[in-house]
Amino acid sequence: MDFSGYPFPENSPEPGACIRIERPEAGLAVLVLDPPHRSLAVLDAPLMRDLAAAIEELEGDSSLQGVVITGRSPVKFAAGADIDAIKQLTDIPTIEQMVLAAHALLFRIAALKPRTIAAVGGPVPGGAYELSLSCDRILVSDDPKTRIGLPETQLGILPGWGGCHRLPRRVGVPTALDAILTGRLYPARTAWKRGMVDRVVPPEYLLRVACDAAMGRIRVTQRKRGLKGILVDRNPMVANFIADQARKAVMKKTRGRYPAPLRALELAAAGPRTSLRDGARKEAVAIAELASGPICKALVGIFQGSELAKKTGKLADGSFPPKVTKAAVIGGGTMGAGIASSLADKGVATRLTDLDPAVLDTALAAHRADLAKKLKRRRLRPHLAAQAVDHLDTTPDSATLRGSDILIEAVAEVLEVKQSVFGSLAKIVRPDCILATNTSSLSVTEIAKTIPHPERVVGMHFFNPVKRMPLVEVVRGEQTSDEVVTATCALALRLGKTPVVTADVAGFLVNRLLCPYLDEAQRLFLRGISPVRLDSLMLNFGMPMGPFALLDEVGLDIAAHAGASLHAAYGARMTPAEGLMDQMGPKRLGKKTGRGFYDHSRKRKGKKPPLCEDIRSFQSGNSAKSLCDRDLVARMVLSMANEAVRCLEEQVVANAAMLDLATVFGTGFAPFRGGVLAWLDAIGADEAVRRLKAIADSPEMKDRPGAKEKFAAAPLLREMAESGTKFRS
Repeated sequence: MDFSGYPFPENSPEPGACIRIERPEAGLAVLVLDPPHRSLAVLDAPLMRDLAAAIEELEGDSSLQGVVITGRSPVKFAAGADIDAIKQLTDIPTIEQMVLAAHALLFRIAALKPRTIAAVGGPVPGGAYELSLSCDRILVSDDPKTRIGLPETQLGILPGWGGCHRLPRRVGVPTALDAILTGRLYPARTAWKRGMVDRVVPPEYLLRVACDAAMGRIRVTQRKRGLKGILVDRNPMVANFIADQARKAVMKKTRGRYPAPLRALELAAAGPRTSLRDGARKEAVAIAELASGPICKALVGIFQGSELAKKTGKLADGSFPPKVTKAAVIGGGTMGAGIASSLADKGVATRLTDLDPAVLDTALAAHRADLAKKLKRRRLRPHLAAQAVDHLDTTPDSATLRGSDILIEAVAEVLEVKQSVFGSLAKIVRPDCILATNTSSLSVTEIAKTIPHPERVVGMHFFNPVKRMPLVEVVRGEQTSDEVVTATCALALRLGKTPVVTADVAGFLVNRLLCPYLDEAQRLFLRGISPVRLDSLMLNFGMPMGPFALLDEVGLDIAAHAGASLHAAYGARMTPAEGLMDQMGPKRLGKKTGRGFYDHSRKRKGKKPPLCEDIRSFQSGNSAKSLCDRDLVARMVLSMANEAVRCLEEQVVANAAMLDLATVFGTGFAPFRGGVLAWLDAIGADEAVRRLKAIADSPEMKDRPGAKEKFAAAPLLREMAESGTKFRS
């Protein structure tokens, strides 16, 4: 068993430092994962090396009756395998041997003669859970921080340390497939109900109960599949039928762009009928192929960006800012109501205010209906639902907001209105109360100009629908303090969002990138291409919805307003397509009016809205019909990508990783491509420059206002092409 092929971190500790062996009584050994170089244990090369040495020591101890494997605390077990190492690995034979080495270690744990108990809690993802599966029993800490499961398919790989064959044996093929394909991390009690663990224990008793179980003083039973195991798991016909149904669902969701779920379901469906040794070999082959591929690298890059974003919620010294306990939201419309509900869900005492009592009643009813839905689906415990109800109240009286730690406005997108709201409320709230604006297009610096203590004014741009969209743009105005930015990021993280800090420029980041993309789609439509074709092409590219479906969702009036704002800010290259809004008129704005590019007037469950019958009447030519699918996609995506490079050059965000993260979470850019800059790396900066020039030089662009400026390669992109370097190393 050789772990020398694993990449070792630069700060690797001396051999033996990562595992502590305690012997609290005769016949009992407790293995504590306690690496000195990590705040939370990671199954990296040093830890795996030391775990192998510890197991070898225990194998030679004939006096042992029980072994407990646990973390340094009841809510600190391990964060899974070393993601940084996965990102570095490219050689298939090397990866395969590394996976087999891990399997060899887990087989030795499973073969120990003493009774083995995994006592886990806090994060228990991926490899950490697979380590637990090699033990005789799993005890889990009943704590809100506990999350256990196999998220590997979300990283473009599969559970490769036994998850694909040990979990189906334990819980059955259907439950295992659901866990593996969704990549969900389950709370302790949910994991127990699904049979993934054997007992839920209060954190303060976890180690004591685990030791008693290891020594045989208490009995911990594992649920058996019984007849179901024979009729379902070990029946090839039934297992294949389940796999076929799962395959159809995966293909519908992913369009076949993600190979990991397909490989995982193949292995998991056959897991109970495959020997452990054969299962290990098959997992090693599959994970080696997947981990060395570009999709895994792209998804790991997004994960690393998400982890980097979490650091924005900490102060420079590594400490956390003061916790927000009381919040106020101004404006009870769709956005304000969603923000207030999200705050209340996470335990923040929130007061929603609006001048219209009917709007407040609607917002409160929507909040309670959402909680009722979660209760019905058993995604929320009754006492937590009751708390979330109590945490949201409404009032038309803004004078009651005096004790707020943060005030978030979601009123009309008019500078004077926002300045007036903040100006009046600044006299009521404390001088250190954060004033956050949910503006999508106005300057945070301008909003703060007339406000006392402008350093507390910050942008907190949520996306619609608030509860589903994962990104929040935290916009730093010219006078916004570092402490306020950090506190706002920390609140976004608490809400389960991913914050990306942006500079205070027109459109910030996401809207600035979306506008040229959507504008190019509209221009292609006006020149003869069907919206259905363009939407289909972008769905195949990997976007969650096509540009015209998105325009209908956002509202054509909102898109036109954003386009005009960006044109005013950035000049010719943001020149919007002319005439379309005038032709379609104010009553044809998309989903909210029933008609846009598609007809939403008749809801048909499970079916997409049809294209409006009169849509061709708005087209003004057919010059784009000569373009092939590849060229159509290039025009739309390069419009976004070229502007993204300009944003990076202007330092709108901190780095390329944050920009790509925002494009995936904010614009829906294909995750398997890793973000827009990662996509540019994949095609090559020199190829991107060549394609941009070809578009700019095409006959159609000759008389088009702003075309030359829009498709002129950004200076940084030209530099990258000349030097042969990449945006993402």
